[in-house]
Amino acid sequence: MTVTIAVVGAGARGQIYARAAAADGRARIVAVAEPDPARRAKMAVEHSLPEQACFTEWAELAAVPKLADAVVIATQDQLHVEPAVAFAELGYAILLEKPMAPTEPEARRIVEAVERSGVVFAVGHVLRYTAYTKVLKELVGSGRLGTISSVQHLEPVGWWHMAHSFVRGAWRNATESGPMLLTKSCHDIDWLLHLIEDEPVGVASFGSLTHFRQENRPEGASGRCVSCAVEPTCPYSAKRLYLGCLGDPDREFWPLGAVTSDATTAGVTHALETGPYGRCVYDCDNDVVDQQVVMLEFARGATASFTMTAFTPLEHRKTRIFGTHGFAEGDGQKIRIVDFVTGAEETIDTETSTGASLADGHGGGDTGLTRAFIDAVVAGDQAPLGAGAADALAGHLVVWAAERARETRTVQAL
Repeated sequence: MTVTIAVVGAGARGQIYARAAAADGRARIVAVAEPDPARRAKMAVEHSLPEQACFTEWAELAAVPKLADAVVIATQDQLHVEPAVAFAELGYAILLEKPMAPTEPEARRIVEAVERSGVVFAVGHVLRYTAYTKVLKELVGSGRLGTISSVQHLEPVGWWHMAHSFVRGAWRNATESGPMLLTKSCHDIDWLLHLIEDEPVGVASFGSLTHFRQENRPEGASGRCVSCAVEPTCPYSAKRLYLGCLGDPDREFWPLGAVTSDATTAGVTHALETGPYGRCVYDCDNDVVDQQVVMLEFARGATASFTMTAFTPLEHRKTRIFGTHGFAEGDGQKIRIVDFVTGAEETIDTETSTGASLADGHGGGDTGLTRAFIDAVVAGDQAPLGAGAADALAGHLVVWAAERARETRTVQAL
């Protein structure tokens, strides 16, 4: 069986899922819906789509007779709900980019539509689908570490990634997109629930926008990096970041692809002179946090702490697991285990060769999720994905409770 897939939203995420599906060998992209003509044309050329299979809006695709087995929905976060509900009702299997939706009522609408229609459904929680996660999950499930007492998990966002996506970029403002914990870290919370396999019962959280604020603007800094005397010594220089992408196909795709489609010195310079990505990081309309901690309590007594911070290199997540019979720590590639009975140490290499960023495929997670989604569509069964709509919603519910806890400085029951 060849799985036919339509793509709604042909930005970076839509392109990545489409390429992963095509590379799998069991799937074919047959349609695209994308308002940006350049992105729509690029998808059409790459996947040999006829003109009649190219739509400007998702609603146009939904209005024609069903023309694919599945749909990838990779629109901006605020535009997930209506297409997800519509395509579920039309009988399409759905791969929905994370987060599911900006609010709980909207996410519940999606879950209800999916469950009512009985379609295969996946959310872009790609961390679940890496080889590294599979090995770590098997280790925890084997009992080798004993009973899990607590877990520490770190998301190192990366200083330049923070500036790109969450200070200058599309996810900088909670009103326009959502809080950082939702838009960036909802799959970390999902991953912790997946790893620990227990019901969370309480959550607390602290975090704020500590650095990317007007009052931290260096003396002499201008509103744009291209005309700033401080730029050469600023860690967040847009000139250094984006001009430095030229000549590297992966970095030209991302992050540069969000800035301009003209991958030349002149094209990048023009974009930095006129567009949002050339702004001083201390002179933007951003309000999402640049660091946050989340503390979870589980029904059987285990605890977990999650830290998200901008002030790191962009690397794989780091995790420590504290069990009653053993300790494990992982860096997204290797896992070190200490046995409390023998004192012996072992290091497992999960052979994760790709990097942690979007351009690197999230350590194999993008490919892993796409493969599992195709498996599920071929089987007509949710099981190959290992999770369903209710599982995806569970992590989102923790995120929204954590945000309430952060805003009110309380502990929220779950």
